[in-house]
Amino acid sequence: MSSTIIQVKNLVKKFGDFSAVGGLTFDLYEGEITGLLGPNGAGKTTTIQMLLDIITPTSGEIRIFGLDMKRHREEILVKTSFSSPYVTLPGNLKVWENLKTFARLYGVRGIDARIRELVSLFSIEDLLPKLTSRLSTGQLTRLNLAKAFLNEPKLLLLDEPTASLDPDIADRVLTMLTKVQKERKVTMLYTSHNMAEIERLCDRVIFINHGKIVDDGTPEELVKKYGHEDLNDVFLHIARQETR
Repeated sequence: MSSTIIQVKNLVKKFGDFSAVGGLTFDLYEGEITGLLGPNGAGKTTTIQMLLDIITPTSGEIRIFGLDMKRHREEILVKTSFSSPYVTLPGNLKVWENLKTFARLYGVRGIDARIRELVSLFSIEDLLPKLTSRLSTGQLTRLNLAKAFLNEPKLLLLDEPTASLDPDIADRVLTMLTKVQKERKVTMLYTSHNMAEIERLCDRVIFINHGKIVDDGTPEELVKKYGHEDLNDVFLHIARQETR
């Protein structure tokens, strides 16, 4: 049986009287790609931010690699990475400068070779001399993905990583993620509103709404359970009902 990489128990985050996350409990296993799904405002990004220790939970427990996040933050984060097209990188740096800076922060060995490998993988060689502030949204998305892989993470948190990518680059990214999963047993938590993408990529999905888990299972199990043709219809069904 695969080892448990993330253990979340009764995780709560409140902002004043508003409960963004209301008692989530779930596990993620080694080498598994899990989709964290739900409508806008469901609590997905807040959950990821707590897993990254960007924001502090109101209550609950987070254990990653068997370690308590509160006491072992550095040990956890050195093996973890994150990508989101909504994260802004320093715009006054050139693309190669951003990659080299983050590689040094991550303690990457063989920095130049690693950067060459990733810029080729994400087809951004021609962007290296450009100022990051001059990049398009799709180009920034690819740069963020390259940055996320610099430290060869064992845990990868991906918040809508293919947003703004054209179909060709998005397909390449999904193929690459599947390859990394199989070859390196990287565990991934993946958010997206593209249900075809989720069905292709994810071993399992967790649906949340109003900060609570609504359902959990493989895409095939959930499509069968709700009697729909595909996961997109399941998403619509869950998004339009109140949390149980």
